[in-house]
Formats: sequence, structure tokens, C-alpha cells
Amino acid sequence: MTAVEVKNLYFKYEKEWILEDINFTLKDKEFMAIIGPNGGGKTTLLKILLGFLNPNKGEIKIYSKSPKESREIIGYVPQHTNFSLDLPITVFDIVLQGRLKKRKFFYNQKDKQKANEVLENLKIKNLKNKKIKDLSGGQRQKVLIARALVSEPKLLIMDEPTSAIDPSGQKEILDLIESFNVTRIVVSHDIKILLRNVDKIAYIHKKATIHEGPKLNIPKDKHFCEVELIDFLKDENCGI
Repeated sequence: MTAVEVKNLYFKYEKEWILEDINFTLKDKEFMAIIGPNGGGKTTLLKILLGFLNPNKGEIKIYSKSPKESREIIGYVPQHTNFSLDLPITVFDIVLQGRLKKRKFFYNQKDKQKANEVLENLKIKNLKNKKIKDLSGGQRQKVLIARALVSEPKLLIMDEPTSAIDPSGQKEILDLIESFNVTRIVVSHDIKILLRNVDKIAYIHKKATIHEGPKLNIPKDKHFCEVELIDFLKDENCGI
């Protein structure tokens, strides 16, 4: 089943083209990493996939529907915390927000049960009643992921999920993302995302270059970092 299909996508702000002739297809439950330089158009592409921006040309289908029609099956984890840390809001309150949908303004018992289930699965149920301002960066990121997952999405889109997190927290977040059994699109500056059994890699710099993910088969307890990745790619004759 095709999850995401992007055909001949173009987008510009005023007179400047930000994205030109972007094409890719993602199957159900595949994992795509989007990499590229600052200002290359990565976040703009995410906003188009989310239906926040309309392309000037081209077509986008998410499970055969337009991005705006697909919003209720998309879970989104933004790069930055999108609520004030000064608000006296608990982790449980934030996760429950993911259950709000069009024409739905109240939570029921099923919503609360699902929120507890997701908190348990992410191993942060002990944080349930804590104020968001009292959490570490890695804990806050897990809360945002929980809020996205509680909506039971078919597509999970994440923008720089490991930014501003210490190395041990980054590994935890990457482990989580790799384990999710949904279609995933992750924008990252962290090359370690490429070590996570991604199915496709999109290098975005106005245009898109699409690669199949390297099949590294790395044991979980074995050291493997950017240096080994570069050596591996050299052996694969990728032109490095």
C-alpha cells in the first residue's frame, strides 16, 4: 500500500523557488529520513505534507487523500516545544491533547485509557502528573512523541526530534523511532539517523535526491558511529 506519494512538487515564497520537482513514494510502514543543509527546504516540505502550505505545482497524496484530508491520520512532532513552559500543565494534559479531533472538544474514558497506554509503552508513565517545565529536554521530547502517538496515526512526521538533547537521550529517542510500527518521516541534521534501518533517504536542497537506506545490520550492542558509516559507504562505491 502506498502511504505517501509526491509528484512534480514545486513551491516558492514570493519569487524564490524553495522546492523544485520533488518526487518520491513511501510505502506503508516504511521509514524515511530527510537530510540536507539549512535553508534547503526540509521544513517547508514537512509543512506541505502536513497541509500547512499549498504547493505551487504538483500533487501530494497521503493514503490516497490530500494532506488536509489526511490530518487525522498524521501524528506530528515539532522541532520546538509548542507550548509555554510557564503554563501549569501536566504531562497527562499534554498527551491527551493528541486525542482532540475535528468537532471533538472533550475527552472520554477511552481517551484517558489510550493516553495511559502510550505513556506506559514509552516508559514515562511515572512522569504523568509532573509539570512540563520540570522535565529534561529528552523527557519533553518523549511527551511530544506520546502526544503524536496517542492519536493512533498511520503516518508519523518528526522535525529534528533529537535536537537539543544529550547523547544518551538522543539514542533513546532514535531507538523509539526505529521501533514504531507506522510509516515514519523524520527530518534530522544528525547523521546517526542513517544508522537506524531507514528504508529511504531524501537529500533535500531545493531539489531531492532519493537513496535507498544502507542495510547495515548493526548489532545493537556494537559500537558503530559516523566514521564506520563513511568507511561502509566507501566500500559500497557511493562516490565519497
